[in-house]
Amino acid sequence: MNYAFTYKMYFKANLLYQRLNLLFRRCHSERRDNPSFDPIKFIQGNTEISTNHMTPEIKLHLITPRCALWDSGADQCLVSDPFWAFYWPGGQVLTRYILDHGSVVKDKSVLDVGSGCGASAIAAAMRGARRVLANDIDPVAAAAMKMNAKLNSVNLETSTDNLIGEGLHQWDVVFLGDMFYDEEFASTVSDWLKTLKQSNSSCQILIGDPGRFSLEEHPVKSLLFRVAEYELDEVCRRENNGLTLGGVWAYDPTRTMK
Repeated sequence: MNYAFTYKMYFKANLLYQRLNLLFRRCHSERRDNPSFDPIKFIQGNTEISTNHMTPEIKLHLITPRCALWDSGADQCLVSDPFWAFYWPGGQVLTRYILDHGSVVKDKSVLDVGSGCGASAIAAAMRGARRVLANDIDPVAAAAMKMNAKLNSVNLETSTDNLIGEGLHQWDVVFLGDMFYDEEFASTVSDWLKTLKQSNSSCQILIGDPGRFSLEEHPVKSLLFRVAEYELDEVCRRENNGLTLGGVWAYDPTRTMK
């Protein structure tokens, strides 16, 4: 199985389960029996700097069709599940929204959960957020987020702690880009959002999603209201097997869950 195929078919259940496993365990398998593994050198040598996406204002280290790993098998890659190296459609529309509506984050504290490449966190920093934390449990993703932040001349904090399920009182805005990719994990996130909102009622929670089945059919969908909708660009549509639209949703637990 090559990474191009994994990327294009990301919403298929068996591949999503791989991602779910990654999120439920601390992933230290980025090194394949190589104690000298250097994530920065790996990222530099296996990605290219790209602006060929919905937020060209942001430069990102990504695996593209011009990179050797695009058509490589998993056994040819030193890291496990390099999801940080792809710019998922839910993350793209959420980041586009942040760039277009900077007042949402200006002078606020922002947490980006499951940040991946860090694009949404970078956008918040670019639009004047007071504090930004990009969170992903994959340590290679953390390295990529730092590199991408430097590439865009912004400062942000990073964390590899598993924050899902934690009570977080210090954040004004929380981002989740393309995090509802599996029904079971969607329930885990949904339960956490309810708790998070109860402990921090003023926190604004924004979700980017391209219409994945696991969100569309989940009861939590009735607690969301759409604040923006974007057409995915040609590259994003082609690389995501025909998805055409992405929405940005705000979480509002005062609505009635169906």
